[in-house]
Amino acid sequence: MLNYLFELLKSDFPGKGLMNYLSFRAMLACGIAILVAIIFGKKMIAYLQRKQIGETIRDLGLEGQLSKKGTPTMGGIIIIISLLSAVLLVCDLRNIYVQLLILTTLWCGALGFADDYIKVFKKNKAGLSEGKKIAGQFALGLIIAATVCFSPKIVVRVESQVIDEESKEVVQIKENVVKTTTTTIPFVKDHEFDYKSISPFKGTFGWYCKWAIYALMIIFVIMACSNGANLTDGLDGLSAGTSAIVGVVLGILAWLGGNAINANYLNIMYIPGSGEVAVFIAAFVGALGGFLWYNTYPAQVFMGDTGSLTIGGIIGVSAVLIRKELLLPILCGVFLVESLSVILQRGYFKFTKRRTGQGKRLFLMAPIHHHFQKQGMPEARVVSRFWLVGILLAVSTLALLKIR
Repeated sequence: MLNYLFELLKSDFPGKGLMNYLSFRAMLACGIAILVAIIFGKKMIAYLQRKQIGETIRDLGLEGQLSKKGTPTMGGIIIIISLLSAVLLVCDLRNIYVQLLILTTLWCGALGFADDYIKVFKKNKAGLSEGKKIAGQFALGLIIAATVCFSPKIVVRVESQVIDEESKEVVQIKENVVKTTTTTIPFVKDHEFDYKSISPFKGTFGWYCKWAIYALMIIFVIMACSNGANLTDGLDGLSAGTSAIVGVVLGILAWLGGNAINANYLNIMYIPGSGEVAVFIAAFVGALGGFLWYNTYPAQVFMGDTGSLTIGGIIGVSAVLIRKELLLPILCGVFLVESLSVILQRGYFKFTKRRTGQGKRLFLMAPIHHHFQKQGMPEARVVSRFWLVGILLAVSTLALLKIR
């Protein structure tokens, strides 16, 4: 909105050209989101307290757990409001990547809000059924996948060498933008991987098959990230802090991949228009930072599924749009381990119960952050160590740009 206003201004004035720079708009978006989250968050928490919209706590034998009873929940609304406020003010709303990320925010926010509403107001601790959550996430993934696969606005620039047949020398380098199923993958030449390489068919049917494989991967990534962030949300500041670290890396990758000069220098995929994702992600990181003002230990508000499903969805969709979804197992390693701990815990319990008649557990409690609590580790220490692991994974992900 602000950049549109500046475009309409006829006269020049100092600073008008700053809105043309992604880096400046990203910093502005981050600052706006932080301020909105802090200011709006205070009022939102007071409102939730007046309405007695607090968390219901079951006694699971965790240190300090019962003291959280009655802490306001549904604080994800703070994240969503501050994020969208900055995005609407600073981002280019004509950009299809921004449009898809706004859709993701609203869609996942509505899904999480429905879950929290059932828990808080209907007094049903189970919340929205697992099937309905998965159906909602699948529907979003299908929309994103269809847009990425069929929209002419989502393309990748490729370069091809034209070689003289007689001299066998490169005489020209052609540049064009194409629809492609190519994505980024570490440890290989040029960091590129094409989903068509795993298609079992060739020819016309193979062409359809590669797009189907790519679409299924997009849907899987979005669902996995959304649920992974949801499972990580269990300690004060854990999910928000970890997601902010992931967001910083995604923002850097989006800024680099959306700039032709930087992409060419680093020999990474250039995606026209994707630089605007960096501005959105900057607002996302700012919103999480502002939320942490109230969510760090001891938390004054919990994000609830309204927040956790939203931030997971944004991370997944952002990674897909900038073609970095195959880096997520490293970048989102915390989410991955949290999800695997739940899967392994449930699977091992069912397996041993079927074999011996009495179920056994791999961990003292799942997700795994509760396992460390059960071992006697203070909550704040668990969170800070998970943040440190997240930072290590973030640095490792960026370092992969130089490993071929």
